[in-house]
Amino acid sequence: MMNVKTVLATAALTLFAIGAQAEEALADPREIVRKAERVAFYSGDDGRSEARMLITDNQGRRQVRQFTILRNTRDDDQTQDMMVFFSRPADVRNTVFRVIKRAETDDDRWLYLPGLDLVKRISAGDKRTSFVGSHFFYEDVSGRSTDLDDYELLETTDEHYRLRGTAKNPSEVEFSHYEVTIDRETLLPVGTDYYNDRGEVYRQMEVKKIETIEGYPTVVHSIMRDLDTGGETEMQFRNVRYDLGIPENIFSERSLRNPPTDWLN
Repeated sequence: MMNVKTVLATAALTLFAIGAQAEEALADPREIVRKAERVAFYSGDDGRSEARMLITDNQGRRQVRQFTILRNTRDDDQTQDMMVFFSRPADVRNTVFRVIKRAETDDDRWLYLPGLDLVKRISAGDKRTSFVGSHFFYEDVSGRSTDLDDYELLETTDEHYRLRGTAKNPSEVEFSHYEVTIDRETLLPVGTDYYNDRGEVYRQMEVKKIETIEGYPTVVHSIMRDLDTGGETEMQFRNVRYDLGIPENIFSERSLRNPPTDWLN
């Protein structure tokens, strides 16, 4: 959704993705994560994708969520608007997740609940909680600001960078640290292990498939596993498009109650 245009372009890239392939290995960990963020969340000027989440709990019971993501990067190339419109199942239909993503500061997030006709602001304390019942967190969908963490480059191979991330404010997160693997060719994050205070991996993200769509490396299949409970959520994307000319005025509070159907169907 990783990522998605939420991303999911998450990807960012923009400029670096393909060009970076032939370059020498990067040595500055912050430069690596910032380029990875661009590739993962900022590909193209805007984008649209359809997503399907398959949620499996620790008893093997399954639920499906389907939604469409619209995304637009503003002219400052730092601020991004994202809206996620749910279509299935019936109990979440017309639910909308709205994000204003900023490169240098934390994001603003809201959830529109149609049954209550209520717009709920996702507080900083809730951003690392379940995204509509899945094993992804709200912060996973829109991306965690790279300025919130310190980074250490652990390893560089011919294929990957592996970095350790530690929150600058540990009281705001449930992990002690995480280790992220970034593909050197695409600069997309392809795996993240989250560690608890006992030094054990309790949560794990894995990218299962990447496709180059309209020139942008794009994650089209990923999985988030909760190793404590045994549950997991797969996320798959289809009909991913970039640079569609989506009007900026679509990304407003008005669209929470009046979705832009021309861009969703």
